[in-house]
Amino acid sequence: METRRRLTIIRTMSTLSAPLIPSPAPSAASRTVGDMLREWRQRRRMSQLLLASEAEISTRHLSFVESGRALPSREMVMHLAERLEVPLRARNALLVAAGYAPLFRERPLSDPQLSAARQAVDLVLKGHEPYPALAIDRHWTMVAANRAIAPLVARADPKLLAGPVNVLRLSLHPDGLAPHIVNWHAWREHVIGRVQRQAETSGDATLAALVGELSAYPAPPHARKPDPAGAFEANQIAVPFRLATDLGVLSFFSTTTVFGTPVDVTLSELAIEAFFPADDDTARALRAYAETQAAP
Repeated sequence: METRRRLTIIRTMSTLSAPLIPSPAPSAASRTVGDMLREWRQRRRMSQLLLASEAEISTRHLSFVESGRALPSREMVMHLAERLEVPLRARNALLVAAGYAPLFRERPLSDPQLSAARQAVDLVLKGHEPYPALAIDRHWTMVAANRAIAPLVARADPKLLAGPVNVLRLSLHPDGLAPHIVNWHAWREHVIGRVQRQAETSGDATLAALVGELSAYPAPPHARKPDPAGAFEANQIAVPFRLATDLGVLSFFSTTTVFGTPVDVTLSELAIEAFFPADDDTARALRAYAETQAAP
């Protein structure tokens, strides 16, 4: 009964009809557009000279914009944001700070105008079976998942599978997958390093807080000592995710897929994490599991 209940939870989460709950946009009332542009420039580790050169404007003009002595046009705000690779959500905040209306809409996935995108996500998730895949938002909250995710989370506390599921919290929480991750130290270092880089490049306070939370989780009692630096297997191509499950120890590497040239905030922040078997035993186990699920 317990396994069946968990499978039901996963299948419920795989439905894309439920709208996303957008996180509140950061307030720009206390900062000028110049302050915000300077923060993004410093976050990208660019000097005024380098940014001005790439944007094909004078350093003097950029300095005036950042100091507030010159108010940039709507086109200039977008031009600088493009060169700084500012996310769409933050570009809206820049426009508002400069006194202009936001340009990029943020629709829930249930919006009829995003039906093609929903179908695309569904096709990718379904097409990746019998291997696991899931869709996440900018804060690593699960939006959808395929059926192959079920055996990976079957041993997690059901409380972590209720409501919005943060997949990184589920992965490293002591009541989540952490006690079953065979290479916990290596995987933890990979996960925290990845979200740390995302927090730094995006300036997202929620991601920064998530880094602190994940870093504070204790190591499982069974966790092996971390391997010496650079000690990888000769045939290893990426940091694997090795998980003890009811199907045996499964080993994966993952890829990330995003929408190309999105002009909607929700789509720009949506990503699909697809897990591929890192060895033949994992591939066979997942194919056999899929066959049992397909049987009458």
